[in-house]
Amino acid sequence: MSLGYGRPDDLSDTLSSIMQDVIDEKPVNVQKAILHHNEGVDLLPSNIELSGLEVRLINAISRESVLKTCINEVKKNYDVVLVDCMPSLGMLTINALAAADSVVIPTQLHYLSAKGLELLLRSVSKVKRQINPHLRIDGILMTMVMPRTNISKEITATVKSAYGQRIKVFDAQIPHSIRAVEATAEGKSIFAYDKSGKVAAAYEQFAKEVAEIGEKQKNRNRADRIR
Repeated sequence: MSLGYGRPDDLSDTLSSIMQDVIDEKPVNVQKAILHHNEGVDLLPSNIELSGLEVRLINAISRESVLKTCINEVKKNYDVVLVDCMPSLGMLTINALAAADSVVIPTQLHYLSAKGLELLLRSVSKVKRQINPHLRIDGILMTMVMPRTNISKEITATVKSAYGQRIKVFDAQIPHSIRAVEATAEGKSIFAYDKSGKVAAAYEQFAKEVAEIGEKQKNRNRADRIR
């Protein structure tokens, strides 16, 4: 819906149908499900059917790599592929971690969200150890931030104290804003809807930080190859 497709349940080809083709060992055609947005972003959409796929993945052969198979079909066409995960630690999230080069962990500045960080970090560590040895954590991103509130300050300090020595906590923080909610309803990115607003500025800062990490990683890989 955030890209302007207001009836996702009416789509015949979605991420769940493509992943089902992989499970059933049918020919995979990811392109037929991709939607194109006028802001230069392509979307492989999901809908309510994806919740049912979670159960079917449990008994699938190579169940952790189904999403990776889908992404491999099209990733050569893109500079960056973003996988937006639901807030759960089920098979779909494991699939995303198995397919990814790196992971950014967004966390709302709420007590329960911060508590869930440790469980997610354990899952990332397990996937890295058993499935995807090249997986790395780029950092933790604070979202829905209300900077003037004591709870936001307390949880930020707690997260930095608990994880900041081993995991980057991004300097950028995404503020709570009704403009971001409105942008989703309008089917636009925050840059198209409110490019001079505080949310757009925060995401721009975050993107620069991620780009810097990517550039450092490229240089590191290049140095490793030379050795």
